Amino acid sequence: MSRRGRVVVAMSGGVDSSVSAALLVDQGYDVVGVAMRLWEDAESESGCCSLDDFLDARLVAEKLDIPFYVMDFREEFRATVVANFVREYRQGRTPNPCVRCNHSVKFASFWDRARELGAEWIATGHYARRRDGAAGAELWRGVDPDKDQSYFLFSMGREALARTIFPVGHMQKDEVRAEAERLGLPVASKPDSQEICFAPRGTHAAFVEAQSSALPIRPGVVVDQDGTEIGRHDGVHRFTIGQRRGLGISSDRPLYVTDIDPVGGVVRVGDAAAVGCAGLSASEAEWLGEPPPVGAAVRIKIRSRFEPQSAVITSIAGDRFQVASDRLKAVAPGQAAVVYDGERVLGGGWIESGVAARLADAGEVAV
Repeated sequence: MSRRGRVVVAMSGGVDSSVSAALLVDQGYDVVGVAMRLWEDAESESGCCSLDDFLDARLVAEKLDIPFYVMDFREEFRATVVANFVREYRQGRTPNPCVRCNHSVKFASFWDRARELGAEWIATGHYARRRDGAAGAELWRGVDPDKDQSYFLFSMGREALARTIFPVGHMQKDEVRAEAERLGLPVASKPDSQEICFAPRGTHAAFVEAQSSALPIRPGVVVDQDGTEIGRHDGVHRFTIGQRRGLGISSDRPLYVTDIDPVGGVVRVGDAAAVGCAGLSASEAEWLGEPPPVGAAVRIKIRSRFEPQSAVITSIAGDRFQVASDRLKAVAPGQAAVVYDGERVLGGGWIESGVAARLADAGEVAV
């Protein structure tokens, strides 16, 4: 056993997790590679979790001369991630399966399996940083702002964070690829995965429909801000707050989804100003330490592609919190709301609702 202890690395077959494993070997850890089988379709071409990815991960493990295993997490994944994905879309919400997977599978079930292999640590290729603060482990944004993945990790909990290593979090993406090339890793030029492993981009509606055979999806209407019907739709699962394209209506000006009523099957649309919010409320809060006090100035990120915006904590009660901000647009129930203090992640929760407001500066909303 290495003096630095055993670390089990989640190896997806991509360049980030491969370089993570290589760096840990160089640092003197006793490294074990594990590929996680999450979904039934091992032949999927969705961009991750395919048979080719498992083979790539095995080739890297052989190159590094470390043990390698494929572990089956399909049952946990379906129960905690896929079921939530389908249920949320049917309820007019916008799920984030990658955050749910990190919370329930990659930093929970995976750790249980890693302990069976004698692990003291687990490691992933996420672009995030763990620091040891005065009160315990802290989660910080990755150094590369274009690749930072701290948003997806807010709910992992401090205990899990304390036993996790993010080897590439302090690196830029081009540095990671350069390291892979230097080491001769077979995945050095492999493209990044950009897809949800079970529902590639543009197919989520069809996936929800295929998974809903026992509960037929009901069509409904699209209305304007005055409630006038201007179109019809084939199910609220096809929409998200802030959506502009694919509305199935014609208009001489850009229109965005501003509200979704899953019970009545009504999708409301309006101009860009109508998707502005003065704040939000969130539930299922998870804090990596003590929660911020009411009145604290923070930054809040409400989608993975959005930058954190200035906000103020206005309420914290139990597992719920509220923030006020005049910088929020397209606040979608079901998405994660992650709270930052500068570069540090304080925690976050799941958006329940936005506080309606019309923004004075309402540009286009990229959703």
